[in-house]
Amino acid sequence: MNKPTRLFDFPYYQLENFALDLMMTSKVGGEWVSYSTKEFVNKMNLVSKGLLELGVQPGDKVALISHNNRCEWNVMDHGILQIGAIVVPIYPTMTESDYEYILNHSEAKYCFVSNEDLFNKVSAIEDKAINLKGVYTFEEVKGANNWSDVLKLGDKGSQEKVEELKEQVREEHLATIIYTSGTTGLPKGVMLSHKNIATNSVSSTDRLPDMKPRESRSLSFLPVCHVYERMLHYLYMYNGVTIYFADSLETIKEDLMMSKPNIFSAVPRLLEKFYDGISTKGKLAGGVKKLIFEWAEALAFEWQPDGENGSFYEFKLRIADKLVYSKVRAALGLESIKAVASGSAALQPRLAQFFNAIGIPVLEGYGLTETSPVITVNTIRKPNMIKIGYVGKVIADVEVKIAEDGEILSRGPNVMMGYYKDEEKTNEVLKDGWFHTGDIGQIDNEFLKITDRKKEMFKTSGGKYVAPQLLENSLKASHLIEQLMVIGEGRKFPSALIVPSADGVKEYCRRKDIPYTSHPEMLKNEKVVAKIKRDVAKANSEYGSWEQIKKYELLAVPFTIDGGELTPTLKLKRKPIKEKYKDLIESIYA
Repeated sequence: MNKPTRLFDFPYYQLENFALDLMMTSKVGGEWVSYSTKEFVNKMNLVSKGLLELGVQPGDKVALISHNNRCEWNVMDHGILQIGAIVVPIYPTMTESDYEYILNHSEAKYCFVSNEDLFNKVSAIEDKAINLKGVYTFEEVKGANNWSDVLKLGDKGSQEKVEELKEQVREEHLATIIYTSGTTGLPKGVMLSHKNIATNSVSSTDRLPDMKPRESRSLSFLPVCHVYERMLHYLYMYNGVTIYFADSLETIKEDLMMSKPNIFSAVPRLLEKFYDGISTKGKLAGGVKKLIFEWAEALAFEWQPDGENGSFYEFKLRIADKLVYSKVRAALGLESIKAVASGSAALQPRLAQFFNAIGIPVLEGYGLTETSPVITVNTIRKPNMIKIGYVGKVIADVEVKIAEDGEILSRGPNVMMGYYKDEEKTNEVLKDGWFHTGDIGQIDNEFLKITDRKKEMFKTSGGKYVAPQLLENSLKASHLIEQLMVIGEGRKFPSALIVPSADGVKEYCRRKDIPYTSHPEMLKNEKVVAKIKRDVAKANSEYGSWEQIKKYELLAVPFTIDGGELTPTLKLKRKPIKEKYKDLIESIYA
């Protein structure tokens, strides 16, 4: 096989070119369970045969829902795909009503879930899911069918039939329907073909650092139901990289220490938490150690790629690495790290500088579910391929242009087939072969910069445009601000709802000898309030007077997925937030 063209080709490609003794591993009942490449291929064939015994046919939909990433999910993914059936991945954090809508809209025949909680969630709406014939679990759940039952059925099945169906699958055929979490309205089913994701995985390879097949390790913990992490799994298979699945976000530190990864993917919020932990610990050291850390931290914030700061800066960086940075990497289990891929939301430039300076290369990229997902990404593999504050250069075979209104348009083999059962919405975003991303951006020397979401930009009553994401990203540079949403459409001026960081406030109180009582109480403390005010003023100074935050309110309770304020990928649901806090917003402008 020259290169994979269909998604189930990837494990076969790995088996043919560099079969791994440890292809992937995840925890089952507290114990690590691993697959070699050969074992993985054998197991996916059992799944294919078992599904055929259940009556699954090419074109049928099978839903997968897991509370964490695991080997079983991937085995099912490939086993479904190679018989021409279609995978419908669903976020575990979605509501029961979302489950009901997606299972019915996709016409899913079977659903595989990871644990008892998800089994109960699906079972609650099973009678309303018209086409659903059965629900299976990966973990042992009393009263539930287990996925091992499908494997046992596979023992009786015909491999010859599997091979026959494999031959009928073409790269242009539909492989998966991914329902976007959406910030408004019902989820849209993005139809992606084998070609869409396979070409994206292959084309993204040259943006990886130097990864040696059979020797390189990755850690996976972002939801595999999102195309970003899922595409990376195919990419890792293609490059012979072992995949470790983290047990959960709560165990991420232990999982990093155990796996010692060369690469993993992250969202900016996680990197912010990493940085906050590093900074707090460094400043708690006290005495000379604290002074050395603060010097090294300030030095990191000056970092520029390709040695742009000159030889003396690089000399100081080496000293800082010996004294501070190497110890940080060791404490995080990242002594062997070569790259952290950051996506899903904007990364603060100062954080990109900090992590790259301390030897944890953070490479920001850009894409959408509809583009499978990668459009652009930075890399340190070659000179002049990373630019701070930008999301990189366009990958091979993909094109980008900026429309007259500033919207980013893209086309290439990675662009979706369309929205499932929604020709109208498909035609709104796909025009003359170009996908309209809904993002506003600019290109500088081939590097793409995202400035805002087209639909999220608003006009004040004075007719001035405001880009809320830019303001929000600047304000989050404050240690004391965890979340915020800028508002002001049709109003005299922009304002904001700000959720202060509980850890940041506590640390500030400790450093300033302010008696700490509780988080809600400290948000009324004059010194804490004054510090937040100064941080807002500092962020405001970067913007024109019409863009600046004139007033804001502090919220003690953070925005959450369960609260309906965040999507499963942690994006703000602006409309629900405005509705929830409408009285508070009115008081701001009263």
